[in-house]
Amino acid sequence: MTRDNKKERAAGILLHPTSLPGRFGAGDLGCEAFEFVRFLEKAGQRIWQVLPLGPTGGGDSPYSAVSAFAGDPLLVSTERLVEEGLLDPDLPESQPGLVEYATATAVKMGQLREAYGRAEPGEGFDDFRERHGYWLDDYALYAALKTKMDGVPWNRWETGLREREPEALARARRGLAEEIRFHEYFQYLFFQDWERVRKEAGARGVEVVGDLPIFVSHDSADVWANQRLFHLDGRGEPTVVAGVPPDYFSETGQLWGNPLYDWGRMREEGYRWWVERIRMALTLYDTVRIDHFRGFEAYWEVPTGEKTAAGGRWVKGPGREVFDALAARLGELPIIAEDLGEITAEVEELRDTLSLPGMKVLQFAFSSPDNPHLPHNYEGGNWVVYTGTHDNDTTAGWWASAAPEERSFTRRYLGKEYVIVWDLVRLAYSSTAARAIVPMQDLLGLGTETRMNTPGTVSGNWTWRLDGAALTDELAVRLRNLVETYGR
Repeated sequence: MTRDNKKERAAGILLHPTSLPGRFGAGDLGCEAFEFVRFLEKAGQRIWQVLPLGPTGGGDSPYSAVSAFAGDPLLVSTERLVEEGLLDPDLPESQPGLVEYATATAVKMGQLREAYGRAEPGEGFDDFRERHGYWLDDYALYAALKTKMDGVPWNRWETGLREREPEALARARRGLAEEIRFHEYFQYLFFQDWERVRKEAGARGVEVVGDLPIFVSHDSADVWANQRLFHLDGRGEPTVVAGVPPDYFSETGQLWGNPLYDWGRMREEGYRWWVERIRMALTLYDTVRIDHFRGFEAYWEVPTGEKTAAGGRWVKGPGREVFDALAARLGELPIIAEDLGEITAEVEELRDTLSLPGMKVLQFAFSSPDNPHLPHNYEGGNWVVYTGTHDNDTTAGWWASAAPEERSFTRRYLGKEYVIVWDLVRLAYSSTAARAIVPMQDLLGLGTETRMNTPGTVSGNWTWRLDGAALTDELAVRLRNLVETYGR
């Protein structure tokens, strides 16, 4: 049902598009994205992994998007709008530095509104609206209503809109027709821009790996438009929410707060919502990494009102059934299973039955010889190895704060007294894992101040940006040498 995901050996880089240099407060899908793809080719890299590309919600996190289908307006290429005469060429530019989301988003939305005012969308726009109607109609209406309501969550809207009464929706569509069309238009621009970048990557032999969070945000177009598919009460509030149980890292677990799916109702509808979600993901990416894959086997359910995740319980998920439904409609599924954390034999069995590659992270490896993240324990080779992920410290930061016993074991394992970041990069490349992916920060040897996300915190994340001058010929040659040495 799933394709044989045991790919030939390859290497790649993890870098979210907002982390590209950019001239307007954040990286976008303009010239810097194309320059990065050319750098990947020059460096022998055949994978570009990105974080979710949706419009960010709380905490500016791409994992808290307000739509599982829509694209982030921040990523629309300002450069292309200028080239097409939709914006004046003398736009004020921002200083290089971290992404300041509120400012960058305000600037981008102003640019998009100006471009929309000058544009004359034609048949391509109409075709886009028709092809994406399954999600676009509800998303554009949701976004227009959120603008009108000054960002108030959907479950606090007036009853008719909250409960999606047909007459109230029809009235809103009439009254907000122009605002709805604007949101549809910049989605059209986003998909055009991303398709151009995808084509450039494909032409240069670069596979794009995307990221798909298993859960969605409560204040999202998805939940508002599909309330029957989630465990909600009569006021639209979740009755149970997602999280993870207490473990070594947290005495109280993690309370994520996402509403949980009503898998029984989804089954009755043939898992159509998931079919459409994965269909969309496969139009955006060549391969999809599913975050928190273990939630398909069993998920941690916490009653609403609990202060921590400690009061939750494990509930069985749909298991293989949902993947069979996906394969029946979509064919082969190029998926990577994010199987980190406390993983049971049942989760491993589901992953292996589906022939999905799992993940190994070298920062988790150096505790004992039997640690499954150590390369000599990678049985079968059907793995994707990382030095670290978007949720980890950078490798330089990890090494600086590692416990003495961890540092000691690392030195013994590597056979080196002095350990540097590139020793871990080399270890990933030399491993038997089919794919080796390294965050851009590690390739530059950057410290903790550049990490992308610190789990459990709500500010100061997702802001790092690459200095374009760092993509040197010297770095490309160094990476290509590793690729050639280890057959990637």
